[in-house]
Amino acid sequence: MILGIEIGGTKLQLVTSDETGQIKQRFRYSVDSSLGASGIRTQIEAALAQLSEQPKAVGVGFGGPVDWQSGRIATSHQIGGWAGFNLADWLHEQLPAASIRIENDANVAALGEAKRGVATGFSNVFYITLGSGVGGGMIQNGRIYHGTTPGEAEIGHLWLIPPDEAGSPGQTIEQTVSGWAVDKQIRDLLPQLPADSVLKTRVQEAHLSGQTGGEARFLHPAYEASDPVARMLIEQIGSVVALGLSHVVHLFHPDALVLGGGLSLIGEPLRAAVRQALPRFVMKTFHPAPIVLLAKLGEDAVPIGALQVAQAGN
Repeated sequence: MILGIEIGGTKLQLVTSDETGQIKQRFRYSVDSSLGASGIRTQIEAALAQLSEQPKAVGVGFGGPVDWQSGRIATSHQIGGWAGFNLADWLHEQLPAASIRIENDANVAALGEAKRGVATGFSNVFYITLGSGVGGGMIQNGRIYHGTTPGEAEIGHLWLIPPDEAGSPGQTIEQTVSGWAVDKQIRDLLPQLPADSVLKTRVQEAHLSGQTGGEARFLHPAYEASDPVARMLIEQIGSVVALGLSHVVHLFHPDALVLGGGLSLIGEPLRAAVRQALPRFVMKTFHPAPIVLLAKLGEDAVPIGALQVAQAGN
């Protein structure tokens, strides 16, 4: 049996598979950030106690920079208590007979989409996750690209507006098109929107029912209802994502670019916006720009990638 683990800022998933790579068993938990890293480890212990057999290999996709060689966590930007913690050693204590591999979650998701998802058949694949944060992973000839530890392919931390000596903090891609950033843009726009705006109506209905946050999920239905503001926001998001991906193209020139994470659920309108904007930012020698694809594994991207890491010793 092989075990794949996803450790994120909002959810924890553990899945098992046999040699075929198909998910056989799943444990899913919501993460309580107030309990920190120790709370997540307690949840992992509870899941491990329910396994029908001991796994022979474990792969982990962790939400933050890691030292993949030692299994030590550099930090989590969302959950306290992880910095400097050797997750591989801790898992060895729980599962002495298993081989353990620790990777960044975006790297793992990239591997999942390249091996079992939308990008099968491509040799060089870059995956961008547009979720609570913005991360990236590069697959070269079927293997995760690694730079100097800890971490690599942190596309969300590219500067759109650099900080300056006058004290301006600047603005990164993550601060502009992460799920939280887009949610805030929508909330800030609400007072300016006309009463008949579909986006405004859907968001206000959610707020009245006590659902604050996650406003970006209404962009797709509002777009389908021909809401001009939803269209504008999707085009703006697509343009920023394309600008970030243009750096990837100039540095690595991958065969395929994959959009994943919660914002990718906007679907074809977002993919089309990125695809339309990308050539403007890519030098003509590199035209046509790489194909832009929507991730298809959804919530399973990291667990399936973690299984791949464990199985192949990537």
